[in-house]
Amino acid sequence: MTVYFDNAATTRPCPEAVEAVAGAMTQDFGNPSSGHALGRAAAGRLREARADVAAALGCAPGELLFTSGGTEADNMALRGAAYLQRHKLRHIITSEAEHDAVRKTAQDLARQGYEVTFLKPDSTGAVGVEQVLDALREDTGLVSLMLVNNETGAVTDVAAVASAVKRADPRIVVHSDCVQAFLKVPFTPKRLGVDLVTVSSHKIHGPKGAGALYVRSGLRLPGLLTGGGQENGVRPGTEAMPAILGFAAAARAGRAGFLEDAARMERLKEGLKAALLEAVPGLRFIGESRAPHILSISLPGYKSEVLMNLLDAHGVCVSKSSACKKGARSHVLEAMGESPEVIDGAIRVSLSRYSTPEEADVFVRELREAAESLRVKLR
Repeated sequence: MTVYFDNAATTRPCPEAVEAVAGAMTQDFGNPSSGHALGRAAAGRLREARADVAAALGCAPGELLFTSGGTEADNMALRGAAYLQRHKLRHIITSEAEHDAVRKTAQDLARQGYEVTFLKPDSTGAVGVEQVLDALREDTGLVSLMLVNNETGAVTDVAAVASAVKRADPRIVVHSDCVQAFLKVPFTPKRLGVDLVTVSSHKIHGPKGAGALYVRSGLRLPGLLTGGGQENGVRPGTEAMPAILGFAAAARAGRAGFLEDAARMERLKEGLKAALLEAVPGLRFIGESRAPHILSISLPGYKSEVLMNLLDAHGVCVSKSSACKKGARSHVLEAMGESPEVIDGAIRVSLSRYSTPEEADVFVRELREAAESLRVKLR
């Protein structure tokens, strides 16, 4: 039995998405910009896909731009907003716990002459409103904070942050990376009060290669590329129709069962926490996961790579931190002030709507046995 508990890295495509991708490659293969019948049909499917993803996100179709994924959308948001504010508002606020798509983009903008304040998350893994307000300056032009942390499941109150920031200065552009929040926790861009939102297909059982950026109506975000007029000229290039239609199909399916799926994952996560505490001595939980699908655990004194290899040998798939880190130490846990011993023994467990109690039982058993075998060797 394979236990797949690495859903924060990527999810198994749902049947609806697989069918949509195949259809786009074999039947609806026209270029949406072409004027003939196949092109017009593809353009119609593109409009439908935009409407489906927008409905799942809770925005107007015209506010949604398709991208190649979350990383590109984050880059478009930060670089576009920074360029938009470049003449007077050159200060950026973000956090040390952001995904590298935001963190490294902010670092690059700092090298280009923007000033960036990186806030530290608290012990729960979230960033507080007062932290943001204390960091505001007269030249602050952009605030970017993720809604659900991809490593710990911590939830930052982005709505409260955005409200406070806009009261302080309505000119400030607020962006939120909601890749791990989309169809996991309830939100809409309007309820968050933000200007820009990033989401991704392969985190919601869609194909890799598609994402989207919500751009609030009225915000004239400049593009990073030049070319054709696709995606309102902000993201030119022939649309990746198979990935986009698969994304839309996954969004439709996810929206239909969103509340039930989230509740099921939450129950499974809570049951998993109780079972782990009982079965694995010395285990501790990191931060405060308020998202239903992510759990960060640690076995201090052990090495997560060794634990993961033992689990992998028995068909259990988990991760050390973000998959994008490729083995590097977690900057998120470092920013939270966790000790090297805790960080080096950390494992991220992440669920999906397909995760089962049977998988959870196997994971607990295999982790207990892995820890016991290592404990014997360490004596």
